[in-house]
Amino acid sequence: METSAAVRIDAPLTQPAARKTYVLDTNVLLHDPTAVAAFMEHHVVIPMTVLEELDHIKDRRDKTVSREARIAIQMIDKVVGGASPAKTQSGVEIPGSNPMGPPGTLAIYPDQLIQEDGVVPFLNATQDQANDNRIINVALKLQVEHPDAVVCLVTKDINMRIKAKGSGLHRVEDYRHDRVLDDIDLLATGYEHVPGDFWSKISDVDTLREGDTTLHRLPRAAIPGAYPCQFVYDDCNFLAYVVKLDESFVYLRVDSRDNLMNQRFWGLAPRNLEQAMAMRLLEDDDIDMTVLTGPAGSGKTLLALAYGLHAILEQRKFSKLIVARSTPPIAEDIGFLPGTEEEKMAPWLAAFDDNLEILHGADECANGSIDYVKERANIQFKSLNFMRGRSFNNAYIIIDEAQGLTQFQLKSIISRVGADSKIVVLGNLAQIDNKYISPLTSGLTYLVEKVKAYPHAGTMFINGIVRSRLAAFAEENL
Repeated sequence: METSAAVRIDAPLTQPAARKTYVLDTNVLLHDPTAVAAFMEHHVVIPMTVLEELDHIKDRRDKTVSREARIAIQMIDKVVGGASPAKTQSGVEIPGSNPMGPPGTLAIYPDQLIQEDGVVPFLNATQDQANDNRIINVALKLQVEHPDAVVCLVTKDINMRIKAKGSGLHRVEDYRHDRVLDDIDLLATGYEHVPGDFWSKISDVDTLREGDTTLHRLPRAAIPGAYPCQFVYDDCNFLAYVVKLDESFVYLRVDSRDNLMNQRFWGLAPRNLEQAMAMRLLEDDDIDMTVLTGPAGSGKTLLALAYGLHAILEQRKFSKLIVARSTPPIAEDIGFLPGTEEEKMAPWLAAFDDNLEILHGADECANGSIDYVKERANIQFKSLNFMRGRSFNNAYIIIDEAQGLTQFQLKSIISRVGADSKIVVLGNLAQIDNKYISPLTSGLTYLVEKVKAYPHAGTMFINGIVRSRLAAFAEENL
């Protein structure tokens, strides 16, 4: 059948020079299925090869990645579903992509029609690298056809970026829309240390009462980086908690280090100030979510578990304790393991059994105590791959190893939290095992920065290794 003008490859992509053209790789859409709407007024091109890869991925048994592929396909269909073939290739407006100006456009590029013409230095479509090379070839083709336009390939694959540059592509970028920081050292810790004497630096302060609480009202300039649920302390035993902020003032509730260090959850006492501040956040009924970050061995899991047992068995605040983590390396294999979902998850949640042994290891019959606590506290082990679509009411939920999740995955999990529930998110940004995620693009980093201004969420970076001197040496030097 003769190819019509509507599907010829040399017709599309005519746009003003001020607009940029972004060619998206498949991994960008898997990382953020809504990425097509993230490029403001610019022109987004999705090669046909990307659609083919999404089609294969959507049927995988890996529930997480297949779900992202299906959402990306649905997002693309919402934009181009009703457009003609010619319009689909030239560009369809993306609704909501640029609220402040003209919308961006999305085009599908039929890269199967690209042929070597001696003008563009195409990469060979070898069997092993066929898809990556075809996507790079689309960007190379557009760069030659539109020399005055800015054509950029966007991919999270480092090697693909190197190949594209080596092939002559002028602009190649990582996907940065999900980045909330340029330097991981700027990540919110949940506290601010003021050198010296805090009050010596304050010239204007008011004291007021709200119910049974005494608050100190300071100008915002006194603590310019303050946010709700943040601790402030100095070198002279001053310690306070940011209760709230408005446009002009910060409201502090003064606390005592001794009070914090004398806290007890299920027999567990804090070993350093960061653990003590984390325990105060966990116990606060006005905080619905606590995010605990820090190196391995800092006590994040132990604190979260101890408070869960304390809240369920002693205070009767919740009816069950749900422990969940992602299982990306073994998501396809979990179904072959014997037993129930909890039994299948046991190998990857052994850390919680280890921490239960710490809490009850000194009991006369440790194994009997652990089994009793598991039953009484209604502890349930879940895979994050099977939590979506459910709601958890009157539950205490612990999400472990969150550093390997994307912002989209974390949002879908946190949105499952029901009424009268509290969620604790744990993670160590130094232990990311997802090849498409870095500390700057981790969903955990995104979560910490986005929720720090929310008055019902607290964050805490717990420093200090409490496992052993060998573990501390390994964390710092190996």
